Amino acid sequence: MKEILLGNEAVARGAFEAGVKVVSSYPGTPSTEITEAMAGYTGVKTEWASNEKVGLEVAVGASVAGVRAMSCMKHVGLNVAADPLFTASYTGVRGGLVIVVADDPGMHSSQNEQDSRHYARAAKLPMFEPADSAECRDMTRAAFELSEQYDTPVMVRLTTRISHSRAQVELRPPLPQASFPYEKDMRKYVMMPAMAVDRHRLVEDRQHQLAAEPGDLAMHQVSRRSGSLGVVCAGIASQYVQEALPDASLFKLGLVWPLPIGQIRSFAAGVDRLIVIEELDPFIETELRAAGIACEGKALLTPLGEYTPDMIRQAVLGQGQTAPALAAGEIPAVPGRPPVMCAGCPHRGLFMALNRLKAIV
Repeated sequence: MKEILLGNEAVARGAFEAGVKVVSSYPGTPSTEITEAMAGYTGVKTEWASNEKVGLEVAVGASVAGVRAMSCMKHVGLNVAADPLFTASYTGVRGGLVIVVADDPGMHSSQNEQDSRHYARAAKLPMFEPADSAECRDMTRAAFELSEQYDTPVMVRLTTRISHSRAQVELRPPLPQASFPYEKDMRKYVMMPAMAVDRHRLVEDRQHQLAAEPGDLAMHQVSRRSGSLGVVCAGIASQYVQEALPDASLFKLGLVWPLPIGQIRSFAAGVDRLIVIEELDPFIETELRAAGIACEGKALLTPLGEYTPDMIRQAVLGQGQTAPALAAGEIPAVPGRPPVMCAGCPHRGLFMALNRLKAIV
C-alpha cells in the first residue's frame, strides 16, 4: 500500500516499521510532527519530555534496557541535548538508538540556522540525510540496523523542506519489536575516566569502519553521466541539482558522516570539474579539501538560507557567478502573519497570563 506522507510522518513510519518501542522527544518546528505521528501507532511508548536533554536520556535508557528507541528535536534543541549525545557515542547501545534532528535553513521558525552536521562530526556519530519522504522512511529503518550493527547511536538529519513536503511512500509491515535482555556492563555504560579511555578507542575504530561501509546501509547513490561536471550533494540539495543540472554526474550521499572519502575520490577522478552543493556550512566541501580532493562549493553559492534550482543553475552554468537572491518584486504579496507560538505549545498559556498582567518579559 502507498500513502502520501510528510517527511516527518515518513520518519515515524520508518521507526514503526523498524520495531521502535520508545520515543521521547521535545517539540519544535520543523520536527514536531514526527512524535505526533508516532503517538498514533500502537505498541510504542511515545512521550513529550521536559526538554531535549531529558528526551534523549530517556531514549538512551530504553536502548540500554534492550529495546529500540528514538528521540526527535529541532536543531537548536540539539544544543540542549549535547551532554548525553557525546557520552552516548562512547557507551554505544543495546537496542538501536536513533536521534532525529531537523535543521531550519532560512530560519522559518528558528532563532538561528546552525548546521547539525557539525555535531555528528564532533560526537563521532554516523548521520543520514534523506532527500524525500521515501528516503525518510528508508533511512530511519536503516539507522536502527546500523545502530545495532556498529554499536552506536545514529543521527538522521532533516531540513524544513524535507520535514514539511509530501511524497509517496510505500508502506511495509512492521518488523517484530526487537528486544535484547539487559546486561549489566559497567565498563561499557559507566563513563568514569578509566572506562571512558577504552571506549574512546572503540569510537575511533568505529569511525574508520563506517567510512568504509560499502554495503546498502550507507545508501549512497552514484549516477555517472557527464565527464565534464560532477556534483557531490545530499538531502534536499540533491533534488535541486537533479532539476537544475540533469546532465551532471552525481554522487548523492546517504550517510553524510563519516564521509566515504575513498569512493568520492574515485568519483572525482572521472570528472573534469567537481562541485559540492550543500545548504548552510561548507561541511562536505571542507572535508574533501582536507583530503586533497579539488572541488568548488561556497565560492559559487551562499552559505545563507535555502537554495533553489534556479540559483544552482545560474551559479554553476553562469561562469561561476553567485546567483542573486530573488528580487522582492518577484514574490507575490500575501497577508501579513506575525510570528506566534504554535497551537498546542505549552508556553502559550503562560505568556497569555503574563500579557494579561501586563508583565514585562
